[in-house]
Amino acid sequence: MHAFTSLSLQGVSFAFGNQTVLHQIDLHVDAGSIVALLGPSGCGKSTLLRLLAGLAQPGGGEIFFGEHRVAMRGWSLPPEARDIGMVFQDYALWPHMTVAQNVAFPLRMRRVARAERARRVMLALERVGLAPFADRKPSGLSGGQQQRVALARAIVAEPRVLLFDEPLSNLDSELRESLCLEIRQLLRQLGTTAIYVTHDRHEAEMLADRIVYLSGGGIAAIRSVTSASGEPV
Repeated sequence: MHAFTSLSLQGVSFAFGNQTVLHQIDLHVDAGSIVALLGPSGCGKSTLLRLLAGLAQPGGGEIFFGEHRVAMRGWSLPPEARDIGMVFQDYALWPHMTVAQNVAFPLRMRRVARAERARRVMLALERVGLAPFADRKPSGLSGGQQQRVALARAIVAEPRVLLFDEPLSNLDSELRESLCLEIRQLLRQLGTTAIYVTHDRHEAEMLADRIVYLSGGGIAAIRSVTSASGEPV
């Protein structure tokens, strides 16, 4: 496992044409912590995630992973150079590949040796409870199982940062809650720094150490999440 890394956004702004989406965002995320970005559609939370992923470039400000700058106006380190894992709303699995092949894909891109690749794929599948499904195709899995495959693919390369873009919004409420708890437990085990985008307040409170409320392209509030005992999680 790589060393944990902090994230820092300093005066980050982003616009589509003349429409400002994010304005002067200042945010620090401690290494190994889980932060939920919460807010209604159009508030800028998914755009902020795309900036962290390297899928978009800021119009102003700077983004740091630890002490290393990864983006600024006019320049952005590409996603493959950022040591991140991403979990999307729509799973983004390849239908012609087996579960194991889907999970192995990031390791193949990194040219990991076959034996080591197989070991790490099975470890990732065991962590999400899907080892017996390694040879199945995604079409033979439920929505919850497909999202677990996507999660295994995101963690298999042991990234320093995990990014989640409303990964549970396609699932029913009961399954969403149980999988939310599984994700929280897995993140605690891995210790990976995680940013989790959601519009569901309950989901954010179940998962995160801190909740960042976005509104109108800015940070409206930041709140630490506490356990039932009143202590920080």
